[in-house]
Amino acid sequence: MRVRFRGTRGSVPVPGPRTVRYGGNTTCIEVRADDGNLLILDAGTGIRELGRELVQDGPAACDVFITHTHWDHISGLPFFLPLFVPGSRVTLHGPADPLNMTGIEAALARQMEYPFFPVRTAELAADIGYRTLAEGETVDLGFAEVTPLLMNHPSPNFGYLVRCDGRTLFFTGDHEPFGNIYAPGDEDYEAYEALVAERNHIVLDQLRGVDLLVIDAQYTPEEYERKRGWGHGSMDTALELARRAGVGRAVLTHHDVDRTDADLDELGARLRDRWAGRGVDFELAREGVELAP
Repeated sequence: MRVRFRGTRGSVPVPGPRTVRYGGNTTCIEVRADDGNLLILDAGTGIRELGRELVQDGPAACDVFITHTHWDHISGLPFFLPLFVPGSRVTLHGPADPLNMTGIEAALARQMEYPFFPVRTAELAADIGYRTLAEGETVDLGFAEVTPLLMNHPSPNFGYLVRCDGRTLFFTGDHEPFGNIYAPGDEDYEAYEALVAERNHIVLDQLRGVDLLVIDAQYTPEEYERKRGWGHGSMDTALELARRAGVGRAVLTHHDVDRTDADLDELGARLRDRWAGRGVDFELAREGVELAP
């Protein structure tokens, strides 16, 4: 299994000279099996260049797993060229929208409706399939197995456990550690605290011993204190989870839009000093970098 980062940024794309090394595209991860089969995690703007490469030799086949339908994770879909190529097969997997009572197919259809986009889904040439997933439902692709786990974000968000070629990858999508929304002393505090502990334990169990953990780490600890409840973790909460789970390697992603390459270099150096000797092998995600878990 090989993992390549096509987009590492959160919120909006920020291309330019200050984001060359870590990348300016939003979230997209290419996962290749040893036999060449492909699955894709999220469809931020990073999926556009991947799509151009896939159709250079004709129709393409792939499965796209959407963590959640916030713009930075789906905005590349209308520009994913395999959707426009006859003979291509693209299957979109992802969570339901409980508010609108729709499946994952609505994520693509809505953003391509008039007046937002000139081409509608009915006009796409590829063979497009949709599979709305439930937590714990394993998708067997033949070359890989993918299992969704509900994470903590202000939208139904799945993390995905990928088993492929005898190796394991877990991608959190956007995730903040589960926390109590009640203050100590409130009548609902104790009951909610039990639910929080249970969900955090479930996440930890799913991550135990994975070969590669790709995890949302948008904030510094200081930023996180001001932005609790926004649905993103900090670099330190990410590494603490990796340490507790005993993962082989952690990659921190979903870089904040205001961080330049120099900023991320500095934060990475400080993080390495702070976490030296604590048993966690980690790095910051860089667009274009390929890893073999």
